[in-house]
Amino acid sequence: MSTTSHEPHFFSQIDVVHSLPQSKPEPQSEICTLLRELLAAQGRQNELLEELILQTSQSHRRKTIELALWKRANPELADFCRRAAVKLERVQTDLLSTITEEVEYNAETFLDSEFSLTEFVDRFGMKFMHLNTLLQVLSQLGNAPDIQIQQTSEPRKDV
Repeated sequence: MSTTSHEPHFFSQIDVVHSLPQSKPEPQSEICTLLRELLAAQGRQNELLEELILQTSQSHRRKTIELALWKRANPELADFCRRAAVKLERVQTDLLSTITEEVEYNAETFLDSEFSLTEFVDRFGMKFMHLNTLLQVLSQLGNAPDIQIQQTSEPRKDV
């Protein structure tokens, strides 16, 4: 038994054939030209990376020398800085333990209450940030490398 519907059809069937234009393969010379340009660009990138590495290593070397000179000029202070850094590391560890316990205990509250989160950040944020800064400075000054620095008797003259 077949039923025929008297309702109008809102959709009709349309055959759409999507045809892509037939592209011609590029001539070999164009591909070679593009590959050469790509190779030249990569070569330039490599040159820029080498310059960046050179500048970074020179900056690091200069900082190391400056720290070594400071340590040589202030040996007792450098030792005090090293010992203070060791003590502050313990303080930092204790503070970090307190922070993590606070987060563990109040994590849900922080998610639900912006006030609680703000109070937590106000309570620990600046203290932790400044402690980290102090610890970093003391560690760098206290652990400056002992390097042999060559001093020239005459300044270099570029001609």
